[in-house]
Amino acid sequence: MIINTKSVISISDANQNFSKVAKLAEKFDEVVIFKNNRPKYLLITLDDTEFFNENTMDDDIKEISQKILKRFKPNISQLKLKNNNFE
Repeated sequence: MIINTKSVISISDANQNFSKVAKLAEKFDEVVIFKNNRPKYLLITLDDTEFFNENTMDDDIKEISQKILKRFKPNISQLKLKNNNFE
């Protein structure tokens, strides 16, 4: 996963100013939140019609979350790998 440095924010900044995090997510579609100088969380926007269209309105939350996890699994794995490399 290539992390756009413009879409990185610290956990303390995210806690103090979530609207800033939301604006970054709107601009870059995802934000990486660092905790203790390590990538820890990935915030994504859900405006993507891949997840929410007429066909998915009947889907339950579990099905939608599985679609999201499947799409971002490589990114999540990379974050875990990078996180473990810092330890």
